[in-house]
Amino acid sequence: MQNKNTLVISSEVVPYLPETILSKSSFKIPKEINDMGGQTRIFMPKYGIINERRHQLHEVIRLSGMNLIINDIDMPLIIKVASIPKERMQVYFIDNEDYFKRKQMLIDTKGKGFKDNDERMIFFTKGVLETVKKLNWSPDVINCHGWFTSLFPLYMKTYFNNEPIFNKSKIVTSIYENDMPGVLDKKLKDKIKFDDIHVDLELINKPDYNSLISLAIKYSDGVITYTDSLSSALADKLQKFDRPVLDFDNAKKENGHTDFFKKYFL
Repeated sequence: MQNKNTLVISSEVVPYLPETILSKSSFKIPKEINDMGGQTRIFMPKYGIINERRHQLHEVIRLSGMNLIINDIDMPLIIKVASIPKERMQVYFIDNEDYFKRKQMLIDTKGKGFKDNDERMIFFTKGVLETVKKLNWSPDVINCHGWFTSLFPLYMKTYFNNEPIFNKSKIVTSIYENDMPGVLDKKLKDKIKFDDIHVDLELINKPDYNSLISLAIKYSDGVITYTDSLSSALADKLQKFDRPVLDFDNAKKENGHTDFFKKYFL
């Protein structure tokens, strides 16, 4: 991984959020890469529950100030950054007062997904891509964690397909247990098409967990599974799209992720 760039995109990362398999993996992989001489950058949403003072977040003025159009509405993009203590890893936070100020992450106090999670996903996806462009930093591997990042492969390979900075980037989607409540807004396809993305989106006619992850697999170059109980629907999609797969047991091995990246994508 020496001198290789890896972009990690996740809905959760420790130490900014509680420990889960997802948040720990989103920290472990970039640390593993950093320890081997690679360069990493991590992106995650700036939820309202993240304590900015404790974690020493600060706004990056040169990266903030852009408006992203989400379903024909201008939404201001704010970028904040912090460094993980004792590690040489920078974390970039995608922020917007309407989408991320609330004191919950993706599920409300009644255990239901927020009605605007679809738009939050689009905003987060476009915010990451636009910020990486501004950084002028070309990732060799992009590793997406969690269902909230499942639109990223589609957008990078369609909406941003002519951006030179992503020409050589390979996308690896990491799949976890289904923790997505319910179904997203059924108008998700229309909101994606508003961005002049006119590919076949039949996979997300019903935008639930299985369909979103299926879409991510279709537009990814490889997959890592963090669950032994993959649904038959997703198992079928892995077989259909024929992507290289790192299974859960091998992902737990020392240097399992970096060996996988080097074998297939570097």
